[in-house]
Amino acid sequence: MRRKVTLKQIAKELDVSISTVSKSLRDSPEISEDTRQKVQAFAKLYNYKPNNIALSLKNKKTKTICIIIPEIIHHFFTTVISGVEHVANEKGYNVIVCLSDESFDKEVINMEMLANGSIDGFIMSLSKETQLKKDYHHITEVINQGMPVVMFDRVTNDILCDKVIIDDFLAAYNATQYLIDKGFRKIGLISTVDYVSVGKHRTDGYCKALQSNEIPVDDKMILKIEDTNDFEKEIEQLFQTTDLDAVFAVNEIFAVTAIKIARKIGKKIPDDLSIIGFTDGIISKYSSPSITTVSQNGVKMGEKAAKMLIEKLEIEDDDFEEQYKTEVIETELIERESTK
Repeated sequence: MRRKVTLKQIAKELDVSISTVSKSLRDSPEISEDTRQKVQAFAKLYNYKPNNIALSLKNKKTKTICIIIPEIIHHFFTTVISGVEHVANEKGYNVIVCLSDESFDKEVINMEMLANGSIDGFIMSLSKETQLKKDYHHITEVINQGMPVVMFDRVTNDILCDKVIIDDFLAAYNATQYLIDKGFRKIGLISTVDYVSVGKHRTDGYCKALQSNEIPVDDKMILKIEDTNDFEKEIEQLFQTTDLDAVFAVNEIFAVTAIKIARKIGKKIPDDLSIIGFTDGIISKYSSPSITTVSQNGVKMGEKAAKMLIEKLEIEDDDFEEQYKTEVIETELIERESTK
């Protein structure tokens, strides 16, 4: 009996990407004829069977849903999981948590592994690599097979599905305006790279607030971090090459690291430098000084995402309409010790 192969194994054997294998098996015109034939021949040789959802899936519910998160370093994602669990368990559903680890391939593998009738639907926040590639074929396939998907936080307009977000632009605008109202003019930004949707929206909000107050946007005061495993030197260089009196950091880790680096180079928080973060997690509450931050209400976001998914799962086929909603969760600014 031949071994059962997966997309990952075919990709490894033929030295191509998982995306290339998937597209080849679907006869995508994006892939060359030679590669398509090679992949299809290999799949046929090893009797590869795609993990398609059974047509009768809606009548054979597993009462299990999956939440896919890009990473676990940020407290925000744990609060979303908590919100999903709360609603799902109340409704009699179990929750599986998968980690994409910011990897496109892992995101594809997670969905391939579970979209075979093992679960009823997905709640997901896109990985950094998926947003960089702008390749959402794996999500489209799952939706086309009849399985509902709800996106939260990091979403894309290229996929039609229910979404739960905050107004990242407005939240960043308000945080920056708060600093301006305190009298600060030399306000730095520590953000993610622009292809991460939330980083782009928060950067735009920061820039708009400066412009609305006739403060020039200085690119030297904006740091966009790509490698989140090693960025302390970048923040230190920002502080040493610019004369900042305040900083807006688009997540909790960036904010607490900024405080650490500022102290290292002899700056007092908030006397010499005021700092605002994003996400009201444990670090923000218990760091010293505690961090003024934008609260994303992750629990509420998770609860809303779970409700939207379960509503889709429990709707009768006769009543089904292909309509999708985007729910916007409110934010609030929590003042603490890191700002004057």
